[in-house]
Amino acid sequence: MVFHPVHHNGNTQASDEEVAAIEALVSELIGCPYADGESDKPRLLTLDDILFITPYNHQRRKLQDALGPYAKVGTVDKFQGQEAAVVIISMCASDASESPRGMEFLFSKNRLNVAISRAKCLAIVVANPSLKDTTVSNLSQMALVNLFCQLAEQGTQPTPDISHKKTVMG
Repeated sequence: MVFHPVHHNGNTQASDEEVAAIEALVSELIGCPYADGESDKPRLLTLDDILFITPYNHQRRKLQDALGPYAKVGTVDKFQGQEAAVVIISMCASDASESPRGMEFLFSKNRLNVAISRAKCLAIVVANPSLKDTTVSNLSQMALVNLFCQLAEQGTQPTPDISHKKTVMG
């Protein structure tokens, strides 16, 4: 898992900054060798090997427009039971406390788990790092923010270097 920080302000249900970052990530990933364990030889990643997941339909539409009609873009609910070599999750909110469906929705343990577990090989969480600084008012909110902090911390450990097109193992 990789945490890809993208700083932005004022976004609640969509982030142009995250869309641009995801477009750049896709450019790096497409063409990387991928060993899926089913074939003797690695093959090259294509757009078809990537799922794009976001909590809000507004961001889903922005991603679909930017990535094109063949990109698999949706909310967690759409991809229930599906997998892909790579999953890119766009959190898109600048501040969880201003999220229209609340931080309970944005940081939902079940929704994040489903999103991340769709990845056979690599999950990339694209998010504003200041989400870790969300103010909480009760213990359940603290647990949700803590989960996100753990994801961000785990994902900022040494990350795979895809700039040299090394084989991504599935």
